[in-house]
Amino acid sequence: MISGFPRLVEAVQRNCHIADARHAREMTLCTYLLEMREFYRWEAGIPLGDPLARPEVGAWLNEREELWEGLAESEFTALPLGDAEFEPFAVAEINRLLLPRGLVYGAGIGRFGKPHFFLGRLARREADGELEVLVCACEYARDLTAIPAALQGGTVIVRREALRQWLWEKAEAWALKRTDGYLARALAAHGYADDPQAALERMTDAETESVILHERGEHAAGRRLGPAWEEMLSGCAKRRAEILIRAVRDNLADCLVTLPALVERQAWPQLWFWFANFDGMRRELFPALAALDPGKLGSGDTVRELAQRGAQHWERVARELLVADAAAIEALSLAPQRIAL
Repeated sequence: MISGFPRLVEAVQRNCHIADARHAREMTLCTYLLEMREFYRWEAGIPLGDPLARPEVGAWLNEREELWEGLAESEFTALPLGDAEFEPFAVAEINRLLLPRGLVYGAGIGRFGKPHFFLGRLARREADGELEVLVCACEYARDLTAIPAALQGGTVIVRREALRQWLWEKAEAWALKRTDGYLARALAAHGYADDPQAALERMTDAETESVILHERGEHAAGRRLGPAWEEMLSGCAKRRAEILIRAVRDNLADCLVTLPALVERQAWPQLWFWFANFDGMRRELFPALAALDPGKLGSGDTVRELAQRGAQHWERVARELLVADAAAIEALSLAPQRIAL
């Protein structure tokens, strides 16, 4: 561990609270309550799947909202490390000090301009081609929305605790209806019906590799599109337009790396889970891929062919977006079928 660790955790968590104070209420009410429920579970150390006491959750929620009221106008706190302090978005500099001590820090700007921060224990560090991969185990500080993985420069950070929570939420929702389809196949492949907790661990292991593949795809897409893409994204003022821009790049990333790699590895449970979560604008933009049903994946040749076509298509679409003005992007976001493959 590192000298002054409690002060560091306190500073990171304070920045998480400030970010939540500014942005948490931008969610829909349903999403907000679900996120708050799981955030309470994390803070209280209650295992996934264990019931929560509603009165205690309600009291905690009121206290948290009162805390946020007092922090909404606060500036982010510098992070104390040894005798120095670091600006909270200086991720590379901070991790140069933390990684040798078994810790990993993350900070960045997510969807709709919301800052995200976390601090956790380093479980795995490795080189993956041009990328460094950092896998985080337990987390000591985090904000309301725990993002399972992110690409920061040449580094992929995977948060297993956040990924496990997200997987559990997917399985929990499926268990209420138990419909057939891709998710049912993925869960069955991991033995979910026999032992949900053991299945969750197996899925977390498998999906850790899947999200690394996606972030590799993001890196490959970024190299093709250049820094202008991030500049366009950061300057996007309309939410639906931002969703469109992100969906185009996600589709490009998965066509470049994720889908071909999963087919090559014959990682069918991971591929089924990918299709189970192929939704929203990404799916709306890619009807040819959305039309595939679980019984027709076969050897994966169709997926491989669609990914090859998709990589060319989405790179072309992305380049068209780079030269489009804000009004044109907004028009496309309102009628995304115009650029469907």
